[in-house]
Amino acid sequence: MKKKSKSPVFIILLLILAGEAVFILPFVIVRIFRTTFLEAFNISQTELGSCFSVYGLVAFFSYLFGGPIADKFKPHTLMFVALLLTALGGFYLSTYPDLVNLHILYGFWGFTTIFLFWAAMIKATRIWGGTQKQGLAFGFLDGGRGLVAALFGSVGVYVFSLFISTDIEITSIAERRLAFKQVIIYFSVAVVLVSLLVFFLLRKLPNNISNKNFNQPTLKNIKQVLKFKAIWLLMIIILCAYFSYKMTDLFSQYAEDVMKYNKIEAAKVGTYLLYLRPLIGVIIGLLADRTRASLWIVIGFILMLLTSALFASGIINENLTLLFVLSIGTMALGVYSARVLYFAAFEESKIPIAITGTAVGVVSIIGYTPDIFAGPLMGYFLDKNPGALGLRHVFAIMSGFSLVGTLASVLFYKHCKKSI
Repeated sequence: MKKKSKSPVFIILLLILAGEAVFILPFVIVRIFRTTFLEAFNISQTELGSCFSVYGLVAFFSYLFGGPIADKFKPHTLMFVALLLTALGGFYLSTYPDLVNLHILYGFWGFTTIFLFWAAMIKATRIWGGTQKQGLAFGFLDGGRGLVAALFGSVGVYVFSLFISTDIEITSIAERRLAFKQVIIYFSVAVVLVSLLVFFLLRKLPNNISNKNFNQPTLKNIKQVLKFKAIWLLMIIILCAYFSYKMTDLFSQYAEDVMKYNKIEAAKVGTYLLYLRPLIGVIIGLLADRTRASLWIVIGFILMLLTSALFASGIINENLTLLFVLSIGTMALGVYSARVLYFAAFEESKIPIAITGTAVGVVSIIGYTPDIFAGPLMGYFLDKNPGALGLRHVFAIMSGFSLVGTLASVLFYKHCKKSI
């Protein structure tokens, strides 16, 4: 009998911490402080969206080539370098670069967070989960990442408020820029500390998988992965689920523009929502291990479809606070359920663990294309129709993606059922 890892719980906790820390600067900071970010950098919604597009374009190629890299090198080395470089980019962000250099920075982050980090993290999590705990492993990962993001966000909001001496609505832009700079620096220092923890402690992750596929040429591994029908369905599922996840960036803006919250209250909405991810992640992960991951992906898309249609209808306004809270909570349940499980479903679809890195790269190259187009698409409608109308339009688009995702997930469920 093989000896088990000395501290498997400690390892998954470290993966959770690192897995969210690397995305704090490119994404979470905007999710929590979207309107403040736009104001501080003096850019429009469309210009912010174009920054995410540059990130997405670099990530597009990084997924393809970064996946096989994760099958050849130890996860802790790749993840350490990725975190450290991402943090250095954060310190540069705190200098408030102009729009051109902001685009370059987001391209740089596309390389550090995806080429070096993404597939290595997913593979490390799959190794930790073994054959029986994939739902729990990815439930812990995504749910835990939500908790980490929420904690980072809560401290970020607190740091921001410390440097606001008067009511937020009567402060000058210069004062808000100074306060926001402190938030960026805080996030950057935190990511550096996490990188050091990864370098020294994640090396304890067991890596005793022996398979000839590790040493096969990259192209041969890719061809092998593409033979799985499940891979093609997972591409569509991840594409639709990830677009819907990107829409959660707009909850704080919805709170400000439609529900009439102030900037700090709106930022808290984005932060509080993140606290749902740990609860949803663990519960859905446990349920998936006892039933089937593909079933809960279907349920997640149905919830996304219903709630996005509700937001698109324009019914939710400042007079219906309870409905707003219930709707974003239900949408979060749907989004996070699908997000937790689409990589856990690798085990259910019989994809060999030895080519996990390559499989992650292949499905991600299509699945994460919303990084390229979602930002400009949302930015266009939000700039063209500021306020409630623009938000209704983008939620209507989400409804379309949710419908496609529902259909793809049903087909995936049936496919996996046949292979049992």
